[in-house]
Amino acid sequence: MARLRLVKEPVGDYSAAPRSSDGRFRNITPRPPDMPAPNARVVWDIIFNKQPETVPPAPVPIRPLTPAELAGAPDRSLYRLGHSTVLMKLRGGWWLTDPVFCERASPIPFMGPKRFHAPPIGLGDLPPIRGVILSHDHYDHLDRSAVRALADRAELFLAPLGVGDLLVKWGVPRDKVRQFDWWQDIEAGGLRLTATPAQHFSGRSLTGGNCTLWSSWVIEDGPLRLFFSGDSGYFDGFAEIGRRFGPFDLTLMETGAFCEHWPYVHMHPQETVQAHRDLGGRWLLPIHNGTFDLAMHKWDDPFEQVLDVAGRHDIPVATPMMGERLAIDAPHMGERWWRSVGV
Repeated sequence: MARLRLVKEPVGDYSAAPRSSDGRFRNITPRPPDMPAPNARVVWDIIFNKQPETVPPAPVPIRPLTPAELAGAPDRSLYRLGHSTVLMKLRGGWWLTDPVFCERASPIPFMGPKRFHAPPIGLGDLPPIRGVILSHDHYDHLDRSAVRALADRAELFLAPLGVGDLLVKWGVPRDKVRQFDWWQDIEAGGLRLTATPAQHFSGRSLTGGNCTLWSSWVIEDGPLRLFFSGDSGYFDGFAEIGRRFGPFDLTLMETGAFCEHWPYVHMHPQETVQAHRDLGGRWLLPIHNGTFDLAMHKWDDPFEQVLDVAGRHDIPVATPMMGERLAIDAPHMGERWWRSVGV
């Protein structure tokens, strides 16, 4: 397995990276020519033509977290804070995935997808963070204000190629940032973390598409193995990751923001379950849902549909409330909390 290569230069030349071409990163499998791609009309519909069911009819319940509770949390505790933001305690250190605490997942503070709920705990109340794990640079996964708040409080920032350069531009000390190509890994805090392939895209502007890489992550704590999907369409890479690293005790899998117009870059629930099976996953934790309205489906469709598909394959699914503790090494199903919203 390739070892870690640190990228120390400012964002720019990643031409030596295997997935880079003409200054842009590419997926392993090209998008089929007959597969629809997101276009301006799709974006227009998402912003202006959504149905009421895309947002919850009443406030989403959360379980507030306190610094005292986190201070006393046992090792291998996990908390969903919203969307794809997950707080995990491993080997005595806290790790945070794709931290997004802003009110809107948008470059415009007063427009774009608005949160259904407040985070269960504020940024200022988080414990010291051993490492921040980033999957890509989209606004619902990379919150500039959160990164700047964490710059002095987190020891490490682990990011795909190019994303780390953004962090440095935003004020994160360069010596805290590690950038990775796919299959590169690092040992930190008693863990081994490996950036693994995903099928997605990147960009935070109309002109910056695919200038930074996207990835999923494998997290190994001795024999305990976790998978964090980031964002991805379904592809053969899940089976390859499963062959190299599986089976997994728990997979944190994208299940939300699916649409007929972009099956190449986001998974439908049946594909989420199949990817989990390809990985050799045991417990499935659906993420990328319950916080923002990023597609045209009903806000609770990701939960209901993935439960239905997983049930046909006898796959246990954990659906903790935002802020509820989940034991990584002994997960529980959790309440189907979304069914009580508006009842």
